[in-house]
Amino acid sequence: MIARYTRPEMGALWTDEARYRAWLAVEIAVTEALARRGLVPQADLAEIQAKLPGALDLARIAAIEAEVKHDVIAFVTAVAEKVGPAGRHLHYGLTSSDVVDTALALTMVRAADLLVLGVDRLLAVLERQAMAHKRTVMVGRTHGIHAEPYTLGLKFVSWHLEARRNRARLVAAREEVRTGKLSGAVGTYAHLHPSIEAEVLTVLGLAPEPLATQVIPRDRHAAYMAALGVLASSLDRIATEIRHLQRTDVREVEEPFAKGQKGSSAMPHKRNPIGCENVSGLARLVRSYVQAAFENVPLWHERDISHSSVERVALPDATILCDFMLHRMTGILDGLLVYPERMAENLARMKGLVFSQAVLLALNGAGMARERAYEIVQRAAMRVWEGAGGLQDLLRADPDVRAVLSEDALAACFDASRTLRHVDAIYARAFEKPA
Repeated sequence: MIARYTRPEMGALWTDEARYRAWLAVEIAVTEALARRGLVPQADLAEIQAKLPGALDLARIAAIEAEVKHDVIAFVTAVAEKVGPAGRHLHYGLTSSDVVDTALALTMVRAADLLVLGVDRLLAVLERQAMAHKRTVMVGRTHGIHAEPYTLGLKFVSWHLEARRNRARLVAAREEVRTGKLSGAVGTYAHLHPSIEAEVLTVLGLAPEPLATQVIPRDRHAAYMAALGVLASSLDRIATEIRHLQRTDVREVEEPFAKGQKGSSAMPHKRNPIGCENVSGLARLVRSYVQAAFENVPLWHERDISHSSVERVALPDATILCDFMLHRMTGILDGLLVYPERMAENLARMKGLVFSQAVLLALNGAGMARERAYEIVQRAAMRVWEGAGGLQDLLRADPDVRAVLSEDALAACFDASRTLRHVDAIYARAFEKPA
């Protein structure tokens, strides 16, 4: 991923050096397990342990790979050169994917840990904003059209619940890819005993893949990427909502606009939701990588290499982008500008239409047939759309309404607090602490 969207800690996991360091961790753990069984002399192990951490020469690895056209061979050859005669014990009984897939699992677990921390930071901001705007009344919209009264806090609650589900998905995905394999070319342990694999993976903090071929099955990686895709889409959902609410004709919230920031090269007045638009755009990339990960699941026989090129791009990019998007969206929500006066203005803009269901139910509850009540309220509502006045006034003048509803009963239908009386219950359920 380009530097523009790469935060240092996540980006550092996916560098060439980090990849080779992970490979080294696998190689040395295997060599140590072999030494404990007397298959590697202790003197040679000591030499490997002393030299291996500093044995990385990226330029030499690249030079060898240019000749042999195989990155793992180039890596093992270059490292063995640095270690000296004891280097002959490296990669004993292993196939390339034993090292690559096991090391990749280490990296994916670390990336998931960073993403979980990012979600935790997002959750903290969402909860704070939910509590701050519990009673910030605004109009709810369906199909983009005014529906009934709502609160800004409920939007934050909804996003908070979704972020919690995303956290759970990330934790599950982390566990699903937390598997390694040292079972050889087709997964039969032809050259290393399964106990060596179990021992090494315990040291590395991984679980053994119950049955690997030459590779760990890619449904695990697809599930991991799917979790990233859902996370990205959830952030896109938040971004899309803010973008709609920031439109000039709505302007109920606005993403932060820093001192000295400029919105347009041509129009000095512009304050555009560029941060949210950025998140929406990057989410499209992450979703495209999910499809690529699904395509990686069906490999030929015990493996082919068609998945490798995809993962070199998709896994780093998707994790780096999700990390960046989490950081950006958390910052936007933390500094979100909120305009309650505008919300009140917009709520009143439709002259009482948002209370139409309350009137419908009141008429129905007073004994009027539902279809008749609907007809009366809709007739008045259509007149409001046409500019004839406010809904409450039009209904007050309707003899059919006056026949069943008192002045006070009709007025009560236009009280926003009645439609929002269960907000506390919603909050209690959403933020209920586990027993």
